[in-house]
Amino acid sequence: MSRKMLIGLASMTLLITVGLVLAQPGAGGGAGGRRGQPRMGPPGGPMGQWFDDIEKAYQQKDMDKIGELIAQMKERRAQFQGRVRPSGPPEGGGRGERPMRPGQGRPGPGGTDASFMASSPMPKNEAEKKILSVLDDMDRNQRRGMMNVPVEDGRLLRLLTETVGAKHVVEIGTSNGYSAIWFCLALRKTGGKLTTHEIDARRASLARENFKRAGVDKLVTIVEGDAHETVTKIKEPIDILFLDADKEGYIDYLNKLLPLVRPGGLILAHNINPRQADPRYIEAITKNPDLETILYQQGGGVGVTLKKR
Repeated sequence: MSRKMLIGLASMTLLITVGLVLAQPGAGGGAGGRRGQPRMGPPGGPMGQWFDDIEKAYQQKDMDKIGELIAQMKERRAQFQGRVRPSGPPEGGGRGERPMRPGQGRPGPGGTDASFMASSPMPKNEAEKKILSVLDDMDRNQRRGMMNVPVEDGRLLRLLTETVGAKHVVEIGTSNGYSAIWFCLALRKTGGKLTTHEIDARRASLARENFKRAGVDKLVTIVEGDAHETVTKIKEPIDILFLDADKEGYIDYLNKLLPLVRPGGLILAHNINPRQADPRYIEAITKNPDLETILYQQGGGVGVTLKKR
């Protein structure tokens, strides 16, 4: 099949996928939108960014990127179907309910929809604005092949780090430094530091460049090499341990570093979802009476484990 035909096929698949998403209950009409037109959420939101990316990939004839973006949209559609309850008239012919997420209860006056519930980081000052702009650039232009956390997971890392007042964060899996910079947003205020471990020298080099761009390089120490070996050199207490490397290695990292996590500290593990999580790790964080764990299933899935005091 010629490249031109492949691009045409991808474009047709794209249109079908978008149509399926917009056809879901609650995707169009509703309060705040024009009658009969789909509600796409706030300008610059996830859908707007997705259209920008697909247009760019199409112009560059990047088939791999087009396939990746279509897969992302299919995943969003699957998540949307799982979270939104169909709208329609209830039994007895009364007024129909607006779509609701499970456990959310009846919406308040005027109702809402999923796009209304989305939010974006709001910079408090110019320094934070600069860091967020670097993160946005990395999200747009460096994500491919880097296995970065989604934006919502990055925001969770920052929130938890600042909440516990972390002084020492240890990260396993630096990649290009995306999640590390989210940690640094909090560490700037807690007076803490980040030690991040990366096995790939090229990615470690790119991370250093990104840390300098964001102005957080003095908060970060990058340790290159196999983290299963390099973490054994850590001697000081850990406030937050973040695992985002080889999934089957999580149990080894946990066994080696849990004794260093302070009481009241957190162990955060990325990609804790049915498709990627190692059952041995799940058992270790949920069956230990010294730990309290919740499994946060938004974004890529994050295990949040408290080491009890």
